[in-house]
Amino acid sequence: MTGTDEAEAAATAADEALYVLTAALLTPAQFPSVLGDDYPEACAALGLGPYAQGYGLVLGQDGAGARWTVVVDDVSLVAVAIASWDCGMEYDLSPQDRTVVAALPGWPLELVVSAPDVPAPHDPEPDPQGPPTLTPPDTDTWGPAQRRLGADMVALQWTAWREQLDAETFGHPPHVVTPDQPESAQGAASSVAPDQSGAAGAKPTKSTKSTKPDDTVAAGRVGESDTDAGHHHGGDRPGVRQVLAEARGYLASPPPVGRVRSAFAPGGARTLRADGPGWSLVARTDDIAFVLLDECPGDVHPVGRDDELPVLLEALEAMAVRPS
Repeated sequence: MTGTDEAEAAATAADEALYVLTAALLTPAQFPSVLGDDYPEACAALGLGPYAQGYGLVLGQDGAGARWTVVVDDVSLVAVAIASWDCGMEYDLSPQDRTVVAALPGWPLELVVSAPDVPAPHDPEPDPQGPPTLTPPDTDTWGPAQRRLGADMVALQWTAWREQLDAETFGHPPHVVTPDQPESAQGAASSVAPDQSGAAGAKPTKSTKSTKPDDTVAAGRVGESDTDAGHHHGGDRPGVRQVLAEARGYLASPPPVGRVRSAFAPGGARTLRADGPGWSLVARTDDIAFVLLDECPGDVHPVGRDDELPVLLEALEAMAVRPS
């Protein structure tokens, strides 16, 4: 091989190398909820079939700076990488070629990190014969994607949201010995910042520079009409009552996989997440629930723990999918 051939080969290899920025799981129990209300819908957003074992998503840039999403079937490898990054450890995520399901142009999630020493992130040249370029869902205005991101942040910041509610109406949170709560949550507001990447445990690898996620998108505020004393189970808002009815309907007619998910919560409880057309519900099995609606931009509606809610949450927990 001549010197010129070697240089061209080296340049080609550099262009084909993927500088890994972050990763996410796409499984029935864990998927970027910004992509859909359930696992099949999230898969369809990437043009993938709902493979029962799930996928790992590796997001990065090639040597020319183009955005790529590499889909792999080695879910365990990606899970280990995410867990390592979450613990502040370095992990070189390098999937084997045999595990690659697809290399898709673009990113399905919004990232604010980039690889060093390569051009700024941009979409690769479109291939008429290839898959369409992935783009993140629009979260600039309130809608399904923003509503689901808001529900994500309510789950992550449960204590902050829970402490806005008055104890007289909603009771004290469990496992709190000396609660310090406001006298009334009526009219209270709290701005939260969804992680725009939507990537579970997303962290840049050692080959990238770290940047804080975009914190400009607010999930919402506690819905005023649902914190009034006497409206203990979701207030008098028809939309909230309809959500509870649809959630009960899941018990008789199971929805697509991933619409009801269960995750760890303190004190031996579980965090429940349920989604449906136009709504998201977040709850703790030992506490209350919060509902977000497409029809109520920015509002987070608390649902008190009356005689009906614990029974519903227990039944949803029994049918929910859990991380393996």
